[in-house]
Amino acid sequence: MRRVFRVRVASCVLGLALWASIGSAALPTRLRILTYNIHHGEGTDGSLDLARVAAIITSAAPDLVALQEVDRFVARTGRVHQLEELERLTGLHGAFGKAMDYQGGDYGVAVLSRRPIVRAENHALASAWSNEPRTALTVQVELSAGQPLLHFTSTHLDDGREVEARLPQVRDLIAHLATDDRSPRILAGDMNSRSGSETFQVIATRWTEAFNTPEPVDAEGRPRRRVDYVFVSPAASWQVVDSVVIEDRLASDHRPVLAVVDWTGTP
Repeated sequence: MRRVFRVRVASCVLGLALWASIGSAALPTRLRILTYNIHHGEGTDGSLDLARVAAIITSAAPDLVALQEVDRFVARTGRVHQLEELERLTGLHGAFGKAMDYQGGDYGVAVLSRRPIVRAENHALASAWSNEPRTALTVQVELSAGQPLLHFTSTHLDDGREVEARLPQVRDLIAHLATDDRSPRILAGDMNSRSGSETFQVIATRWTEAFNTPEPVDAEGRPRRRVDYVFVSPAASWQVVDSVVIEDRLASDHRPVLAVVDWTGTP
């Protein structure tokens, strides 16, 4: 009788443990994603102030941040390693993606992450034009035990008026990030393109925008121009909880965009 009782107790404990592990794995993982073109820390008042930028990032309580226009040892910004300084000020982990040499240092994009970065890959984007080089930095971070690694990409497309300058870049980007697996993926950055543009439509063939609130408008009620986006893939595995354009017009010439998303893992 005692043996039977012990077997039943052990079975119950095992069943509860299995139920708990399945239940925890099935729960959605919520992420706060921020994309921010920091204009190398120079605000609209002409002041270089990374602490101001860091304060805005911290106030959004992000899990992942896609940064654009980041300097590393560049003369114009006092030879400061801006990403390391932002890591120190925010307490987040960082990775830098160089796009080009500039004033004795490097210029490009970066990522900040609340979770440790497992791997980072920088991919120079193709271009048929002789404009400023562009790049895409992809990092992998662990969502939680038993879940696939999240692939998070920060990028910055060409800012010229000609859409032909961006199309080779965005097509290269889409091809580079294409995958047949169901791993969680997020693409964020300054696309220098409006919603509905040809560039946006190319991205939308493989990615879904994580923005579910009305576009901000100016004092006269006209939609403001927004070129910073967060996209997710595969679409069926994500749920957009909230999104907002953070109203700060001083720290940079761009306003940060925050998206709150749930990874459900549902195929």
